[in-house]
Amino acid sequence: MTRRYGTPPHRNQGYRLRPGAYALLLGTDGRVLLTEQTTPDFTEVQLPGGGIDPGESPVPALTREVLEETGYRCRIRRRLGAFRHFTYMVEYGFFAEKLCHVYLGQVGTRLSDPREAGHRALWVAQHAAADLIESEGASAFAYAALSRGV
Repeated sequence: MTRRYGTPPHRNQGYRLRPGAYALLLGTDGRVLLTEQTTPDFTEVQLPGGGIDPGESPVPALTREVLEETGYRCRIRRRLGAFRHFTYMVEYGFFAEKLCHVYLGQVGTRLSDPREAGHRALWVAQHAAADLIESEGASAFAYAALSRGV
């Protein structure tokens, strides 16, 4: 069974499955690359990544999302695991059961500024990364991996 983080699903509420892929990305200097997303309603720090489009596999989706959100290429080394999160996705207008696949990777070449509006690349020290990540599940994966000395 895949562990759930966050609030439990509401009874009698339908949820659409929304698979996504996210990466804990290490730089050559030992820092971690995160993304800061700003909207009119909030600012939050996240692992780079996002939704897997229909017909897309997790790793190609992840490398696409990392480039869009940070402007960097990346190399994915291995899958760390997955978690579930039930939420209302305002940007899509539906309730979702997010199935979040988390990977470990290495930051590659910087190609551009982030291509996705409201995102900026954020470099942080490894010891601070997990505490900055808004998602409880993503933070738990980052903490576990970084405490093992990935």
